[in-house]
Amino acid sequence: MSDEQERTEQPTARRLSKAREDGQVARSTELPAAAIVIGSLLILLLLGGWMVNHLSAVFAHGFVFDRKTLDRPQLLPTVFGGQLGEAFTLILPILLFTLVAAIAASGMTGGYLFSLKAAAPKASKLNPVAGLKRMFGTHALVELSKALLKFTLVTTVLWLSVASHMDTLINLGRMGLEPAMQAAGSMIAQSALWIALSLAAIALIDVPYQKHAFNKRMRMTKQEIKDEFKDMEGRPEVKAQIRRRQREMANQRMIQRIQDADVVITNPEHFAVALEYDPSGDGAPVLVAKGTDHMAARIREEAGLHGVHIFEAPPLARALYFTTDLEKQVPEELYHAVAQVIAYVFSLEAKTPGQSGRAKPRVQLPASMLFDAAGQRVSTARASA
Repeated sequence: MSDEQERTEQPTARRLSKAREDGQVARSTELPAAAIVIGSLLILLLLGGWMVNHLSAVFAHGFVFDRKTLDRPQLLPTVFGGQLGEAFTLILPILLFTLVAAIAASGMTGGYLFSLKAAAPKASKLNPVAGLKRMFGTHALVELSKALLKFTLVTTVLWLSVASHMDTLINLGRMGLEPAMQAAGSMIAQSALWIALSLAAIALIDVPYQKHAFNKRMRMTKQEIKDEFKDMEGRPEVKAQIRRRQREMANQRMIQRIQDADVVITNPEHFAVALEYDPSGDGAPVLVAKGTDHMAARIREEAGLHGVHIFEAPPLARALYFTTDLEKQVPEELYHAVAQVIAYVFSLEAKTPGQSGRAKPRVQLPASMLFDAAGQRVSTARASA
């Protein structure tokens, strides 16, 4: 199997970015050509009469010389230069419009790109074998077919245009100067319009083809994708970005789980843990979210949004934070303390208006479950702070 047959995978963003740095983008030469012709035709249709009249006046004035110019022939270059400047000023709108149209159309397929790498000399371009492959390869065959198609289409359009105005062409010699000029101008305008439309049709075909051909050239083998992934995975900045993204996704999932919690136990400010308990099950309460400082504030805020009870118990909050992982059951040593809190919360939910609520429990922890803010086990006196 050839290398071309093996390139079945779509190009990665990194490959496309690298190709762009090297000056390789999808590019259609037919679109700027069509844009220039159509733009020039539009300018001529809008300003053609005004331009012709003023150019005629400039050329007519060029054949009139005053006495000073006749006596001093050295002034003729200055006079002719001034007339050329006036003529250039008259055709300047066409030049500017075609320039803008060419630049705008060039960036419509692959965007605007300036790359010194594309202009730099390459040894591969001097290789005669590679040159022969380019001359007789698929790309060269496609370009030849496009050129023949364009020539055939434009020739056909011109022939049909001339054939449809044959009677007018024959009668031009019998017309006066002004009617003949008007008839000739009308025929030229119609022919130019049909040629412009034919070039536009070619561009509409060429643009999607160039994008498809570029995407095909950029395709990768499965091994290239694996190698690229390994290379990117080994870069420290990529690893850090992946870890950061993973943390963000994990935190987002954790925040979403708070709405299922039954109680959030706080420090009250530096620690917060959310517990979920299913009374119908046999398992212990499960820790669905935990965090410190900024994340603790987010947990408390999310709990407030979903009506989850917040219970302030600093030693228990620290013990749960340092001993229990996400989506894990609380340790057996904390069963009694957690049960007191959950029973209190459930009693608040079941309380009817006017009924006295259950007293808030004073949570007591085993000595082995007492931690400070740094996660170090401490004595009972220090833990109560």
